[in-house]
Amino acid sequence: MSRLQVVSGKGGTGKTTVAAALALALATEGKRTLLVEVEGRQGIAQLFETEALPYEERKIAVAPGGGEVYALAIDPELALLDYLQMFYKLGSAGRALRKLGAIDFATTIAPGVRDVLLTGKACEAVRRKERNGRFVYDYVVMDAPPTGRITRFLNVNDEVAGLARIGPIHNQAQAVMRVLKSPETAVHLVTLLEEMPVQETADGIAELRAARLPVGRVIVNMVRPQVLDADGLELVTSVPRSSVARALSSAGLGGARRGGHAERLVDPLLAQAREYAERYALETEQRAALTDLDAPLHELPLFAEGMDLAGLYELARELRGQGVS
Repeated sequence: MSRLQVVSGKGGTGKTTVAAALALALATEGKRTLLVEVEGRQGIAQLFETEALPYEERKIAVAPGGGEVYALAIDPELALLDYLQMFYKLGSAGRALRKLGAIDFATTIAPGVRDVLLTGKACEAVRRKERNGRFVYDYVVMDAPPTGRITRFLNVNDEVAGLARIGPIHNQAQAVMRVLKSPETAVHLVTLLEEMPVQETADGIAELRAARLPVGRVIVNMVRPQVLDADGLELVTSVPRSSVARALSSAGLGGARRGGHAERLVDPLLAQAREYAERYALETEQRAALTDLDAPLHELPLFAEGMDLAGLYELARELRGQGVS
């Protein structure tokens, strides 16, 4: 299992939720995981029902078996201050630059440098070791930008090539790329069984492979339970209305006579069944398209009442049960 797990996906697919569940799943049996946020949305804090995350690594959850999940919301400006201190020993001069707005200017005018800082912080956590030589974190999980930006975000070396061909920034980009393009990294894409997210997932995988970035798993989120089997789906288009009315009546839902309660339920029930059959056919088609992408495929259930902390732990159990951890 790669030590840096990058999670991306089209907006609305629940990539942050999947990233958080993956961090919990990987932290089982005494492991330690760092969950990294790079977009500044504080989505991790909301999922774990805690206060907004500062720019520091903070324990936010205990996984089954005694493992620990830490979280870090990376601030590009503060990451640049760390960088300036690390390579140039600027100290208070760097803080003065921030007050003057120079740090914000640098991270805005040169977005490639910003991405080097964000990915670099995650890669530093991957490589960091304790005095005894053991890695501080067994795994680092990054809640990354959406699929449409993920390849450009990760392929930071291309972004900074025109800005710095030598020197510390160039060396930092090269060090980051050595991690990101190695077996230490896996990029997972989260999708739904819908046409647009599936197409964006296919495009994202093609772009990642073209950039020689390691594609991990495709995780289908919010999968609805199967209500009808194959025989039931076939009956949707062939069963007579009168048979449905009699079945409803037998179930105690009113007489089958014309105009009776059971009779009035027939059309809405058949309409709902036809809607389900159409959705099932679409989902089957999209599942087949995902299978063709030649990447391990996993599915996570839909929580009809919304996601809470208990649901997050349930998703982690699902991932472990499917061999993701």
